[in-house]
Amino acid sequence: MTGTSEKIHKAIIELDGMESFKHRFGGTEYRLGKREIGHIHGNHLVDIPFPMKIRSELIENGEVKPHHILPESGWVSLYIRSEEDVQNAIRLLKKSFDIAVEKINKRSKANNN
Repeated sequence: MTGTSEKIHKAIIELDGMESFKHRFGGTEYRLGKREIGHIHGNHLVDIPFPMKIRSELIENGEVKPHHILPESGWVSLYIRSEEDVQNAIRLLKKSFDIAVEKINKRSKANNN
């Protein structure tokens, strides 16, 4: 699907504090501070980290596959084959972003007490 990475990029880069970088294995990586929320390889594959509980739920629900290289990790892979997959990739990257924000806020609150 032509333009997939651009659609995803436009939706994700607008999130508060989000930055994009070249990913070390090709594609574009998205980070909030030092925390990677995911990356996209071309127009066909998105990899996203999650806590293991969420990762397992997403796999059980058939929303994603285990990571294509590190299947036992918290990372998942989503193959882009349709517009629905593009929207799911955006939704899941935003979910990863929300988890990152929550962890950053908890850490900040703990450090201020």
